Amino acid sequence: MPVPPTKAASARSTRTCYRSAILARVPQRITFQGAARTVTGSKHVIEYEGKQILVDCGLFQGPRELRELNWEPLQFDPASLDAVILTHAHTDHIGYLPRLIKLGFRGPVYATPGTIGLCRISLPDGGRLQMEEARYHNRHGTSRHRPAEPLYTEADAFEALKPMRPVHYFQWQDLPRGATFRFIPAGHILGSAFAEVYFPDGQRILMSGDLGRNDRPIIHDPSPVEFAEFLVMESTYGDRLHSKDDPKAILKAVIQRAQAERGVVVVPSFAIGRTQELLWHLHELIERREISRIPIYVDSPMASATTLLYLKEDEDHDKQMKIDLSEGRSPFSNDLVTFVRDRQTSKELNDSHGPFVVISGSGMVSGGRVVHHLKRRLGDPTTTVLFTGYQAEGTNGRRMIDGADSVEILGEAVPIRAKIERIDSMSAHADADEIMAWLGHFKEPPKQTFLVHGELPVQEALKARIERELGWNVGIPNLHETFSLE
Repeated sequence: MPVPPTKAASARSTRTCYRSAILARVPQRITFQGAARTVTGSKHVIEYEGKQILVDCGLFQGPRELRELNWEPLQFDPASLDAVILTHAHTDHIGYLPRLIKLGFRGPVYATPGTIGLCRISLPDGGRLQMEEARYHNRHGTSRHRPAEPLYTEADAFEALKPMRPVHYFQWQDLPRGATFRFIPAGHILGSAFAEVYFPDGQRILMSGDLGRNDRPIIHDPSPVEFAEFLVMESTYGDRLHSKDDPKAILKAVIQRAQAERGVVVVPSFAIGRTQELLWHLHELIERREISRIPIYVDSPMASATTLLYLKEDEDHDKQMKIDLSEGRSPFSNDLVTFVRDRQTSKELNDSHGPFVVISGSGMVSGGRVVHHLKRRLGDPTTTVLFTGYQAEGTNGRRMIDGADSVEILGEAVPIRAKIERIDSMSAHADADEIMAWLGHFKEPPKQTFLVHGELPVQEALKARIERELGWNVGIPNLHETFSLE
């Protein structure tokens, strides 16, 4: 004879049925509003029980057809969003935020303290660049728009900093209507994180942001993750392996040659991550007496501010960085490196004699102070230009590493007599083997894995490998495509 349920059990059953009915009426789903079959413009809208959360809010960058997507009407209403979660502070993950707020978003923006610190540096700088570009087009009549307008201004960028709320690694943060999330270290740049979002029904979706690499200096390695019902995974280098070159060995040879020839080493470098890693390697070489001391200048306001932030945000420091700082050995100390603040000092470097190292932006020689250093020194055979990152097609950086005899800088053809060197092993993104190793920590396969932040041929190669080696269900979303998370 069946036992009648207790009142408590009956109430639980009623609540379960009620919640099931609610969930049946309001689907859990995700819509990919950026970084779909491309590596830029990350925006992912998660919906549950009538609420909407945007994970990342990036600008589309690169070719004109991608950049023009920034001006197209959004496929969702910014005013209807309940919150924004930022995984890290690269422009293709945060650069659209001032525009989003300009268009009506009024909720909180959650990020790690390191990400918020970098946003305070890079978003106003992005607003200034937008304004300068609009002024240039209006002055020269080179825009199809009359007048050309910035996507957002420096003032808009400062407004975008106001709703930011810090969330530390592994700290739980409530979201509307019973959802919650936490950040997990991603090892990509300062403050970078995976966002692990729990729905009210107990299922979770893990948003990878950008996956970093193990055994990189200064910051934590990517944390292993063992469970997630749904996974959104970046795939930037999902079909290739990074070089195994030792950055210190290449740096050592370049510095020793510059010292012997009394030459100058010009390093076009990215302000966030790459500059700080370079300083770390130079610090190690000097500490070990593998090279003698050499003047090092960081000639980039953004890189200078970012380096100080890297020093301050100890939550991100790995064990070795903490030991070094506790023992008074900072890779960013004033006796090792000079941070160039003003334009006059930057100009004076062009009249200075080597040997010295100048690390300056931009990383692809597409603008910034580095173009002035290169215009002055590319014709000198005692100069070494050292590239430490990817050089996109069509940039001066790419032309130099491809062996061009000259490049156009500030409207002038500049002959190349300098030595061109490369370090190809300093990428902050995991390569294909590193992605697979990180996925190998999962104890159970996710119900569905979505590949984003990659070009389609790369994603197809990674999808085939994950299916072959792990047996997972893998999808490659189209832009604006929606998937159920039930």
